[in-house]
Amino acid sequence: MPRFIRKVSRKAGLPPGALVHIGKERTEKVLVSIMDFDHDNFQETNLDTIDDIFSREQHFPLRWINITGVHQVDFIEKIGKHFNIHPLSLEDIVNTGQRSKVEDYDHYLYLVSRMLYFDESKGEFHSEQISIVLGEGFLISFQEIEGDVFNGVRERIRKGRGRIRHSGCDYLAYSLLDAIVDNYFVVLGIFGDKIEWLDEELLENPSPEISRMIHEMKREMIYLRKQVWPLREVLGNLSKAGSVLVKESTVIYLRDVYDHTIQVMDTIESYRDILSGMMDNYLLVVSTKMNEVMKLLTIIATIFIPITFVVGLYGMNFHYMPELEWRWGYFAVLAFMLCMVVFMLICFKRKNWL
Repeated sequence: MPRFIRKVSRKAGLPPGALVHIGKERTEKVLVSIMDFDHDNFQETNLDTIDDIFSREQHFPLRWINITGVHQVDFIEKIGKHFNIHPLSLEDIVNTGQRSKVEDYDHYLYLVSRMLYFDESKGEFHSEQISIVLGEGFLISFQEIEGDVFNGVRERIRKGRGRIRHSGCDYLAYSLLDAIVDNYFVVLGIFGDKIEWLDEELLENPSPEISRMIHEMKREMIYLRKQVWPLREVLGNLSKAGSVLVKESTVIYLRDVYDHTIQVMDTIESYRDILSGMMDNYLLVVSTKMNEVMKLLTIIATIFIPITFVVGLYGMNFHYMPELEWRWGYFAVLAFMLCMVVFMLICFKRKNWL
């Protein structure tokens, strides 16, 4: 539930641009990595302090700075002053509850996206905010914790594969967004496997636990939809806005990522419909089983009603009852009741009630 309800009361009353970290409390050290590259050269460095960023000369025309950890606001503030990042952008960087968006500040573009991953220990999906500052000749990415989906992008830069080292930082931004969207398909694949397993369990053992799991998965799907939906608008704006920082050759690739986002949304909507249908099926199966139980109890009660009538009739305390003195009366009554039971069972069988 904390993923759906975020507490932002610490921002109340503060002026716009005030840097207050909003998100999970963290104490880890902020990690900084720099990749400088061009067509033929590449250099990668991991830095220990923030001052190393400012003092490190950029030898190649393209630079990717990746910062892991946005909980130290003074660190983020120094980055903003050095690269002339607007205070409102810095505010959004440290506020990890932002929805995906893109903002044009003339000399740089600020993008926010959500990176999804599956926590196997808890069996839940989690979202991490990825902030990207795209400028002329540089790109700065901010992430909350160590570990991301960008290893493929890093390998292409290191080995000079693909178009990244032959294009600008706008293509690098596209590559990061593409990696994020591609990972959505991985997450949805895991979700699809869970739905398939749950569907089989629903038919074999429709227990209350299944109902609870379906409810939780529907809530997870709402969470996924909330994280992915705004990214479609971001990619649409990037491919149409015509920013000077995004080349026309890169726009074609952004449209491709936009199409992938549409596919992700279609898959999410399909899964939502499947889960809704599974809940209806669960209620139907439970209702059918209840009807079977009630039918069995009704048949048993119907069989015993005439027998109970006969027993009650001869259980009356009257002295002058002819059958009471008959030697074979007891056995005749038992045989009569047995015949009634057999007759009713035959009738129920012919009507397919048994």
